[in-house]
Amino acid sequence: MLKEEIIESSTDLMPPGDTEAIRHLKEAIASGSHWYIALLEAIKLWTSVEEVYNNRKYRYLIAGEAFDWLLLAERLCNTVDGLLPADEAQDLLFHNRPPLNLDEEEFKSLIGTIKYHQYLNYFYSVTVEEALVLAIQDEVRKEWRISGYYKDQDYTDEVYRRIYGTVKITLLKSFRREKGYQRLQSISLSELKEFTCWLFNYRIRQCDRSKVASDTKKALDWLAQQRTNNSRPISDY
Repeated sequence: MLKEEIIESSTDLMPPGDTEAIRHLKEAIASGSHWYIALLEAIKLWTSVEEVYNNRKYRYLIAGEAFDWLLLAERLCNTVDGLLPADEAQDLLFHNRPPLNLDEEEFKSLIGTIKYHQYLNYFYSVTVEEALVLAIQDEVRKEWRISGYYKDQDYTDEVYRRIYGTVKITLLKSFRREKGYQRLQSISLSELKEFTCWLFNYRIRQCDRSKVASDTKKALDWLAQQRTNNSRPISDY
């Protein structure tokens, strides 16, 4: 079961870099800059890897290496909510559809080289890993239906066996034991993302190179198909 992390807000003052990021975002929009460009510039200025804001814990850097840029974008957009086009902001935050089509170098320049490389880590270790699970799930569903399973089935165990060689609960227990986390019935969104990142590294360690390459290509193809199926293209950045 997925749960949201609700924590009492910290009374600590914001780091100067975070304050400067919010100030820049507001002033840039007020001066006529496109809000998306101003947002990416603010992301470059931001320094905290996690924080508690409005009783919610935000973890922007997963496992110390994977930058969840859309989560930080959500946090920053909340500070200028009345200044943004609601439909464009929702498209970005909920569907990863930015209002401007930037190329890779433009995006990298706006958020900074370090955050860009951390974003790539997130893309491959979280976004692509999630896509791999969904791609294999589609395969299993089709196979089972051809075999006569017409009712809804729980494909999870079979999917995880095919990718990682064992079932999800076993992997989750190993992850929590390694990290020193409590064994709870539910899992927070931030822990789920960290678990997905852990699964990516587990797959790299445990599987042979040809399987890793094949599975990664399968996940990327699945993502590309989802973009094709949408009326508007979904950007990686």
